[in-house]
Amino acid sequence: MKSLHSTAESGSPHGPARDKQHIFESIQDLIFEQLARIGKAVGNKQRLKLLELLAQTERSVEELAEESRLSIANVSQHLQVLRNVGLVEATKRGLYVYYRLSDSEVLGLLKAIRTLGEKRLGELGRILRTFLAELHEIQPLSAAELLDKLKRREVVVIDVRPLKEYLAGHIPGALSIPLDELETRVRELPERKEIVAYCRGPYCLLADRAIDILRKAGKQARRLAEGFPEWAAAKLPVEKTNSATPSGSSACQASKKVNTASNNRLNSRS
Repeated sequence: MKSLHSTAESGSPHGPARDKQHIFESIQDLIFEQLARIGKAVGNKQRLKLLELLAQTERSVEELAEESRLSIANVSQHLQVLRNVGLVEATKRGLYVYYRLSDSEVLGLLKAIRTLGEKRLGELGRILRTFLAELHEIQPLSAAELLDKLKRREVVVIDVRPLKEYLAGHIPGALSIPLDELETRVRELPERKEIVAYCRGPYCLLADRAIDILRKAGKQARRLAEGFPEWAAAKLPVEKTNSATPSGSSACQASKKVNTASNNRLNSRS
């Protein structure tokens, strides 16, 4: 590419202006070409799902494959695309490679896609009205409403995500009751308080399934409108628990132990 200085000395009265315009257009093309790489990377439903999972906490390729119900090879390919454009980062520990979101702005990108889609995609709007409206018989609780109810000690909050996600970060005072444990542990919840369940985001169905279980058990319950990543991104209070993540029956015991500590902290504040 010629420099602007050498082009200006070409001797043509119109040449320098035309060459400058060409240079500027070429640079602009290069810029948009790079930005389009991000658009292409997120233009895949499976990669969007993987980003939502990584918005909760870092995960290995094997964990992502299990959660997303994709093959390890398929997940690895999707992660490579996301890594090539800087949306995720990876760290190898022992035999496993763990992935995480590269920046909090990636979560902002996901929210912007969701917000724009809800406003501009008619088919998405119909899906939300038809299916989610049926699930949300009672209006979900906003973050501001939940904060107010927590201050008044009017609700019990449960995190129905897997324990690993809870340990990585959760709403202060929330109890960890993963969805697959809820039916057997519903008696742990108080009778006369409203239960608020939350999960990974507004399109995550874990909280909706939890509400169904709770109502069938005679509990007054509704979900948080959004999920934990949106709560954290809004700079609302967050707690983290430093603990290894067990599996199997020990996971249930660990969850109960975590909840006992959480309850003790809540009681000490009253």
